[in-house]
Amino acid sequence: MQQRTRPGGRGTPTRASGPRGAAGRAGGGRAPARPTVARRSVSSGGAAMRTRAPQPRRFTSRAVVLGLLLSVLLLAYAYPVRVYLAQQAEISALEQSQERQTVKIAEMAERAAKWNDNEYVISQARQRLNMVLPGEKSIVVIDPARGQQTDPAAIPGTEKSARPWYGKLWSSVEAAD
Repeated sequence: MQQRTRPGGRGTPTRASGPRGAAGRAGGGRAPARPTVARRSVSSGGAAMRTRAPQPRRFTSRAVVLGLLLSVLLLAYAYPVRVYLAQQAEISALEQSQERQTVKIAEMAERAAKWNDNEYVISQARQRLNMVLPGEKSIVVIDPARGQQTDPAAIPGTEKSARPWYGKLWSSVEAAD
């Protein structure tokens, strides 16, 4: 019969040769192939001390490198994205301004087109300048609720003079010579 060996084909045989029973155990029982292991000491309480199993790392080196790479990319893209967003905001503000100016230009063009109409020019001349066409009579209505005619000399804070205006003018010309 062939003897068994440990895995890998090395070492001493795992069983002693020979039949089982008393004759096989005559050599002391087990073969001295395994080294003896030192026993753990027992604590004073009588219970065996437990050792903790090694905890796995939270992050592997690959995860750390990936995290660093992502943070570097984030920092590298932060400034260009900020510039892009600022430019988009500026573009939208300029588009709104352009729309307002387009509306204002349309209103001004409409107002300018009104001045090409003779009736509009005549009505504006009557309202703003109190002008009338030849042959018409101008009538100015004074509102009595606005008050009475006031004398400029009666206005407080003005200088009251007995001399007429041309007298003041002549005296200032004489004083300048």
